[in-house]
Amino acid sequence: MSEEVSKKLELIRQTLSETKAEGLRLRGTDWFAWATAGASNTVLLTTETGVAEVLVTAKDAWVLTDEIEAQRLKDEELPSNFQLYINPWADAVREDFVRDATAGREVLSDRPTSDLEQPLPSSLQAHKRVLMSSELERYRQVGQKASTAMTEVLQAAKPTWTEYQLAGAGAEALWTRGLHPALTLVAGERRLPLYRHATATGEQLGRQAMLVFCARGYGLFANLTRFVCFGALPEESAQLHRHVREIEAQALSLCKPGTPLNAIYHGLAQTYEQHGFANAIREHHQGGTTGYLAREVVANPHTTDTLAENMAMAWNPSLVGAKIEDTFVILKDGKLENLTYDPNFPSVEVEGRLRAVPLEI
Repeated sequence: MSEEVSKKLELIRQTLSETKAEGLRLRGTDWFAWATAGASNTVLLTTETGVAEVLVTAKDAWVLTDEIEAQRLKDEELPSNFQLYINPWADAVREDFVRDATAGREVLSDRPTSDLEQPLPSSLQAHKRVLMSSELERYRQVGQKASTAMTEVLQAAKPTWTEYQLAGAGAEALWTRGLHPALTLVAGERRLPLYRHATATGEQLGRQAMLVFCARGYGLFANLTRFVCFGALPEESAQLHRHVREIEAQALSLCKPGTPLNAIYHGLAQTYEQHGFANAIREHHQGGTTGYLAREVVANPHTTDTLAENMAMAWNPSLVGAKIEDTFVILKDGKLENLTYDPNFPSVEVEGRLRAVPLEI
């Protein structure tokens, strides 16, 4: 962890040198986790910023927080590379400290809040999106825990459960494994054909259900979607799932270092049309790169960001009542590793990859 943080501090200081900025502040939950090798500044799950921030200058690296949080962060979260600056929770004196530490000069920030703060350059954002080997090891743990939680919950599900119950069981399974349930979408039989982003309701599941996770651990997001069917899957539904598996296969085949995201988007658009669903690509985003955000960059016709070795992605092609999603990483040899694959969930081979199919109970 200490070695990883040292490398990241080196990248930050290289950025300071290139931009002539005096310091760099990281407030977001994503950037805080990146800079601290997976530590969390999150207390309230629904906020994009947390209870602590990182401040780096050419000579020093601090975590800035208040007296409520400091001891817990020191004991349980932070690597030794950082000094702590602790301000009284009732006094807004942190800005004075930052101004003194940076001589009142220009500061870079992931979330600029004043005229003296400028956005982070794209070069540093690119570093955040390419995983170091230690980050990839942590990501594998997150993906494995998230996928086994998903399998456990869907194997236990009942058609009489409400969508709330399934979402709650999913959240419990994630928390039990130390993961934040950043997103748990659920659609039962009636709502499944109606909504792509189906937030849970009190309605019973019925014969089919979809469960979606964005599970966060060490700041990294494991994104996956699974289906359960109580009884045999109707042939019409089975055919839709076959279509989305084949459409996704086209996106995965294009995931090579140097490929721009809009090339994958256009490949998906063409494949949807070949399968007879030309408008489907307009009905839901198709995914993109992932990592310290559920989607670092969402692919669209104009995204020229390129894929790279050790970059993670999650595509989620969908049709009415069917969707597929896992979190993959591009390895050194250009092959894809499925971080959220669970051998205990049913799957079929699609173009050499095992892809999840609806669980029939």
